[in-house]
Amino acid sequence: MKTLVVAATKAELAFFYQHFSLPEGDFVESKNFDLLITGVGMVATAFALGKHLSNKYELVINFGIAGCFDRNIDLGSVLNITEDTFAELGAENGEEFLTITDLGFGENHYHAKTQRKVGLPLAKGITMNCVTGSEKSIKNLIKRLNPTTESMEGAAVFYAAKQLNIDCLQVRSISNYVEPRNKENWKIGLAVKNLNDWAIAFIGEMN
Repeated sequence: MKTLVVAATKAELAFFYQHFSLPEGDFVESKNFDLLITGVGMVATAFALGKHLSNKYELVINFGIAGCFDRNIDLGSVLNITEDTFAELGAENGEEFLTITDLGFGENHYHAKTQRKVGLPLAKGITMNCVTGSEKSIKNLIKRLNPTTESMEGAAVFYAAKQLNIDCLQVRSISNYVEPRNKENWKIGLAVKNLNDWAIAFIGEMN
């Protein structure tokens, strides 16, 4: 049984590719793990996992960077996202938001499933089609869901793994705070380095 490592972009796992001497490609097979680059967003992620995820894998790990709502968490911090929500999946009823669960059409909230000790701070994520960048949206999301992090893929990975009853982890490094868009405040390089350092160590220990 193998592990499937999943990321949205090659850039997020650039040092991981180098460390394990992996060939360029969106789907790379190796002895102990396979690596899948899905593309950005939950639709691309679901499509890629639909092609490659199967019960030959005992664990799926979603690695990536993320925005953070909590300014007490340092940029570059690596977190274990133990629950994630499709934050926009539902319907507006005036000022009220109805989730897909409220509407009776399925689930919008998913949990990580694993017995492995990860040793990282735990956090709650949301998955968005549109990255949050206005004070009004930030306040609404905090009031409704009180998330720690925001990504564009996490809940889709949890969803796919749950359908096949495969253990799943989501590990993300904080590249920026969720705020009105300001690239000067971002620390993508630091986030990628710290994410890769952790991913290399974790996968190396597993194998």
